[in-house]
Amino acid sequence: MKYFFYLLPALAGLTITTQAGVNSQLRFAVNNPWVAAFISFLVGTLLLGLIIVTTKQPVPSLSELKNIELYKYSGGVLGAFFVTAIIYAVPRLGSANVFAMVIAGQFIVALLYDHLGILGFPQNQISWVKVFGVVLLVTGAYLVVKK
Repeated sequence: MKYFFYLLPALAGLTITTQAGVNSQLRFAVNNPWVAAFISFLVGTLLLGLIIVTTKQPVPSLSELKNIELYKYSGGVLGAFFVTAIIYAVPRLGSANVFAMVIAGQFIVALLYDHLGILGFPQNQISWVKVFGVVLLVTGAYLVVKK
């Protein structure tokens, strides 16, 4: 079971890259990046709704939803920004260039979030080994993007 948790993010990475290509093609089909992002989220929302209904998942009440801190709802906004940014960038820069920069940005912020232990992440102190690893990843991203 432990290996599943290593395989799952790798599969997520595969789907993100594929999603970028599919959404980019959708953008050209509908001739609008905002509409393409909306359709992408709408289809995903409908699928999740279907899964919740068919598997009879518990749904919080309206009063429970009102008690949740506002920032915890920002994931959808962040996801919408990410998908739309990728829809804009992939046709101009290519998949490898875009995702090299995405991964570099993710690692820099992930290192900081882990160090500070914010947003529910377990606190893991920054070490020189981790910094070196991130420097290598950012260097790798630079080499992928460099012409």
